[in-house]
Amino acid sequence: MTDWITITSGALTAAINPLGAELSSLRDADGRELMTDADPAFWTGRAPLLFPVIGRCHDDRIVIDGRAYPMPKHGFARRSAFALIEHGADRALFRLEDSAETRAAYPFAFRLDASFAIEDATLTTTISLHNPGDRPLPAGFGFHPAFAWPLPYGAAREAHSMVFDAHEPGLLTRITPEGYSTTPVRPSPVEGDTLPLADTLFEDDALVWNPVASRGLRYGPPQGPWLDIAWDAPRLGVWTKPGARFVCVEPWHGLADPEGFGGEFREKPGVFEVATGKTWRCAMRVELVA
Repeated sequence: MTDWITITSGALTAAINPLGAELSSLRDADGRELMTDADPAFWTGRAPLLFPVIGRCHDDRIVIDGRAYPMPKHGFARRSAFALIEHGADRALFRLEDSAETRAAYPFAFRLDASFAIEDATLTTTISLHNPGDRPLPAGFGFHPAFAWPLPYGAAREAHSMVFDAHEPGLLTRITPEGYSTTPVRPSPVEGDTLPLADTLFEDDALVWNPVASRGLRYGPPQGPWLDIAWDAPRLGVWTKPGARFVCVEPWHGLADPEGFGGEFREKPGVFEVATGKTWRCAMRVELVA
């Protein structure tokens, strides 16, 4: 805890763990926690950054130019020490660069920056992936924050819902027991634009919209307070373990390997490329609305 980096606006206070540049606490002006309690009976993660892959890869490896490299589920960034580059009262910047260790799993030069900034009751996390190498950089990236369920304002757990900014009637991708993705086959549990939350939704792992029409949602009870969450990603995962006191809202630029996929990483559905000398960016915003 002493190693976490704190930023605040007074209305909102965030603490980030340099290990993984992981948002580990988000509290309101009265000190009430808006994120997971990280109960080890369920999941000790808080908000890992998923890079350079999302979910599981075939046989836990990626193939680059015909050669296989070991790659753990959700990549290695979440277990990597980020350097603290800048730290002010209301903002902080963390950086992970390639090393001999990362190149053993991912043979590319890269610079991954995670910037956290608070203004009033809004936290914005901006990711910048720079390619300093001499060939295109293939990658996936995802956010994975776990918010308190229920939020700490007295409403019952079953009173919480997610209201999307668009209707989401399409089929959802299923995650197999082995951790791979399927073509969209799962009926959407969204009722128009509203997803009433219940443990039964997650008995077969995450809900995965591939693609998701929305670029934001409101999470909480109808009477508030709630969290307004916005993203710029084409896919979205929502996940918890039944009985846990959190729910994850996960904008993804990528996806777990499709069932049976064993091809080149560059050919994997959802992988994007950053051209030599260029920088790719994405962001996620969380606003507490009282």
